[in-house]
Amino acid sequence: MKTINDFNFNEKKALVRVDFNVPQDDQLKVTDNTRITAVKPTVDKILNDGGSVILMAHLGRPKGEAKDEFSLKHIVDEVSSVLGKEVKFVEECVGEKAEKAAADLQPGEILLLENLRFHNEEEKGDEAFAEKLSQLADAYVNDAFGTAHRAHASTAVIAKFFPSTKFFGLLMADELKAIDKVLKSGEKPVTAILGGSKVSTKITIIENILPAVDNLIIGGGMAFTFIKALGGKIGTSLVEEDKLPLALEILGKAKEHKVKVYLPSDTVIAESFSNDAERKESDIYDIPEGWMGLDAGPKSRDQFNDVLLNSRTILWNGPIGVFEMSNFAAGTVALGDSIAEATKLGAFSLVGGGDSVAFVKQFGYADKVSYVSTGGGAMLESLEGLELPGVAAINK
Repeated sequence: MKTINDFNFNEKKALVRVDFNVPQDDQLKVTDNTRITAVKPTVDKILNDGGSVILMAHLGRPKGEAKDEFSLKHIVDEVSSVLGKEVKFVEECVGEKAEKAAADLQPGEILLLENLRFHNEEEKGDEAFAEKLSQLADAYVNDAFGTAHRAHASTAVIAKFFPSTKFFGLLMADELKAIDKVLKSGEKPVTAILGGSKVSTKITIIENILPAVDNLIIGGGMAFTFIKALGGKIGTSLVEEDKLPLALEILGKAKEHKVKVYLPSDTVIAESFSNDAERKESDIYDIPEGWMGLDAGPKSRDQFNDVLLNSRTILWNGPIGVFEMSNFAAGTVALGDSIAEATKLGAFSLVGGGDSVAFVKQFGYADKVSYVSTGGGAMLESLEGLELPGVAAINK
């Protein structure tokens, strides 16, 4: 893997693709700077070498139009604060202004270009646009794992203009190593926890990870499709009727690969999808009519805990209950506790996928697991076994 550690950036300008698609409030102030913080090691390395950094990113979906609400000028102060250095800004990413700002940049300085997606050519993967961007610097660094699954001008096409000076940033390298640990080099037993609402969104992941894992815990709404396929009564719980045969097929494949599958045995049920609904515990195979399962029950939590404490590598993608509602968060909290404890005992734990990441941040587990992925879609595609365009472009 060719990373920035393989190059000295002294007197060189590095064009660094970052993922600054950060959440903002009504005043356009950044409300979560995790993605900015994540690229600081890469920026620091280049500056410490005696180089300069040109940051390029996108924000939101301006669809090729220069709209003020999507301007990166609104995040400059936050980027400067996190990186601990004044960041210059230019209201273009290609053209004369951008070229002058890049040419004037001195070693030790940082420049942020305007939103790449103000140009349709970015998402189209336009080669001429990529070439214009490439002329701003001596080296190209991709540190935007969150967009690595897109074949855009700045994430994939641009690399061809830097045949010998293209590198992974430190964040990208860490993300790829974390995924490799789960799929290839991880210490056994390897346990994957897949939750969330639908089996259909996780089929390819399940099929790809079966050869790599020893245990598969299936929870959340998607568990009810498996339970019903196995003949259980699930009341009004979420189910994908057309995926019942597929659920049985997945269980069959798991058996072929000698993977132990753990489904919840009990569940916390409610009469309606509401935090204030009446609730009680039920055997997951015998949910009364008119009731729905919204969280893993205490027996399931204990069973999952036993599996996790005996695991050496853990992948967590998707909650096992409706944690957004406090009365149905206990199962996911218990799972978080089990993963944190296993990590403390020396297991490697990787958390990825929007809802799981939201959970670990919200409930304070981010520093209790080994690695929290910054890229939802990119991580899922990696787990599906797909080569990401942004990764392939550097490896060529």
